[in-house]
Amino acid sequence: MSPSTPIVTLGEGSTPLLRAARLSAAPGVEVWLKCEGVNPTGSFKDRGMALAVAKAVEAGARAVVCASTGNTAASAAAYAARAGLEAIVVHAAGGPSSSKLAQVRVTGARLVEIEGTFDDAFAAAEELAEREGAVVVNSTNPDRIEGQKTAALEIVEQLGGLPDVLALPYGGGGNTVAYAKGFLEAGFPALEIVPVEAADRAATTASAIRIPTPVHRAEVEDALARSGGAIVSVTDDEIAMAWRSLARGEGVFCEPASAAALAGVDLSSLAEGTRVVLVLTGHGLKDPDALDRLREPGS
Repeated sequence: MSPSTPIVTLGEGSTPLLRAARLSAAPGVEVWLKCEGVNPTGSFKDRGMALAVAKAVEAGARAVVCASTGNTAASAAAYAARAGLEAIVVHAAGGPSSSKLAQVRVTGARLVEIEGTFDDAFAAAEELAEREGAVVVNSTNPDRIEGQKTAALEIVEQLGGLPDVLALPYGGGGNTVAYAKGFLEAGFPALEIVPVEAADRAATTASAIRIPTPVHRAEVEDALARSGGAIVSVTDDEIAMAWRSLARGEGVFCEPASAAALAGVDLSSLAEGTRVVLVLTGHGLKDPDALDRLREPGS
């Protein structure tokens, strides 16, 4: 930020880091949950969006545009409304949950639905930005990364040190890049980061990470080469099991994509005393229809 950057905020950040007592007890590891779903629009996106929209205002933009599976859309719409800008949201038909689209509609943002995947929506958003002079506020905007890296700094402060392992959902990869940047700048380049993706990226029921091609793939690979972490792929069944485990064992209701963080870490294989942080990126009310989609067999 510069002295001329306006403050655009809805009270994002300072989210809880909760000790997961039951998850910690069985394998003898120390498990913590970074609950990003308590951000103003219900997801981690608010951290970066606050800065990206503020910088757009500083640059004299009249509008912001994004492609989204839902959470970016809700955040962009809210922060644009806060700043007095127009928000244009491009999404693939059948992509975002109705709850996320409701968050967009209530702000009066312009919704553009296209056929295809998130990749197609992103290409369309870039075309719209060029044609209408809008600022793209997807994670390709470096201000988004700068805002999101604050979560890494918070974890270090809340823990009073560094976790041994940090696991988080892997969709486009921007959040992985942001955490890696935050830890690196805090002087901790070797933290093991585990980005967890859906095995079937294009059709996963975890809609927030239903992104066929991660735009930050090269940057994620570079970050993992520094940290020693590795990408893990999990099935939708594994995500559903972890999602129910978080709710029933820890009382934390997150959207399915968030549970990928737990699904991707084999806690029983870790040395006793290992400190693990699982990043839960979105609130469960972002996708309440998951209760039916992920219903247990016979229930």
